[in-house]
Amino acid sequence: MKIVRFLHEGRAHYGIRDGAVVRACPSARTFADMLGAPATSGPDLAVSGLRFLTPVENPGKVICIGLNYRDHAKEGGNPIPDYPAVFLRVNTSLVAHGEPLVRPLVSDKLDWEAELAVVIGRTARHVPAARALDHVAGYACFNDGSVRNYQRKSTQWTMGKNFDLTGAFGPEIVTADEVPAGAAGLRIVSRVNGTVMQDGNTGDMIFDVATLIETLSEVMTLEPGDVIATGTPAGVGYARTPPVFLKAGDVCEVEIEGIGTISNPIEDARA
Repeated sequence: MKIVRFLHEGRAHYGIRDGAVVRACPSARTFADMLGAPATSGPDLAVSGLRFLTPVENPGKVICIGLNYRDHAKEGGNPIPDYPAVFLRVNTSLVAHGEPLVRPLVSDKLDWEAELAVVIGRTARHVPAARALDHVAGYACFNDGSVRNYQRKSTQWTMGKNFDLTGAFGPEIVTADEVPAGAAGLRIVSRVNGTVMQDGNTGDMIFDVATLIETLSEVMTLEPGDVIATGTPAGVGYARTPPVFLKAGDVCEVEIEGIGTISNPIEDARA
């Protein structure tokens, strides 16, 4: 099943995508409602005419994992971690498929990071890795847009990862039964203006989805609708010679095999 959230006739709706059409689920007001057996009704809506919204309304937690691919850690001169590097994103940093990623007023160093997003479907606390995937509702694309000079202003990355409208999430949630266990072995690519910048595989993560859920649930309760962004492969802009950053007029895409493509234009913030 492919769960989408979209704007129609001035209201947010959930629905199920079937090819080029979406069937609305009027009784579903929240992501939790979609985890049951949502009833579809009304006319089929063309995907091409929809304005997408982020596929979970106001996630309780957006948990991001840094340096989770060896080649990405190496390209930035970082040691290979033996424990996940964890930071949080706030909801005001998120944008949907088709919406602009916004380069902030105070920096010209907005970078891309193609990531697999895990969406939690069942409450998880102290869950062992062997049972962790039972708590996953599905997967989506994520672009962990990073303002690099602010990321490095301190030892904590939070400021550089939370500028308004810099993290793309969507376009839909593909339920876990439609992809390999843990979404492992899937090609993950980023493109800027059609040029491939990153080309990796989710099977290369240092800490796989089950391990991340086990580790995170030792510390915090994972709740339905929480999102885990699982890290990015090599090919980000700051590590290139010379560095490359996103600018107004660019289009940045993240594509994950079997999950979809999220595409966002880049705009400059307005004073």
